[in-house]
Amino acid sequence: MIVDWDRRLREHGFRITPQRQLVLEAVERLRHGTPEEILVEVQRTASGVNLSTVYRTLEVLEDVGLVTHAHIGHGAPTYHAVDEHMHIHLVCDRCSKVMSVPAETAAEFVGGLKAEHGFVTDISHVSIHGWCVACIEASRSDLDESAQ
Repeated sequence: MIVDWDRRLREHGFRITPQRQLVLEAVERLRHGTPEEILVEVQRTASGVNLSTVYRTLEVLEDVGLVTHAHIGHGAPTYHAVDEHMHIHLVCDRCSKVMSVPAETAAEFVGGLKAEHGFVTDISHVSIHGWCVACIEASRSDLDESAQ
């Protein structure tokens, strides 16, 4: 569990509720989850929690800096705990696998944006789409088989 999560909520004028704790715990267990996935995880122990509660809770947790989100696909945003190291999401468009790589991987790109355009980037919201190694290799195998 994120250290001092309850203190952070109180400092921002929010109460500590079981729903907030359950949603934060679900985000941490899933590592990356949409509100719908978080709801399923929460409902394993608290069946009375609904999707609107999850959305409201995620908004509060994001406002106080406990979670953040990224737009990994065309659907709902994906949430993850802030105390993880800042990272970029690599999304395979073929198998839908999501991988995290350190934000430092894009340091040169981010530095160039700042130097050339004066633009400071929040890299934690970035997702890069492409194909993972396994899908590239599978594609090569498919091509090899069809060439025979």
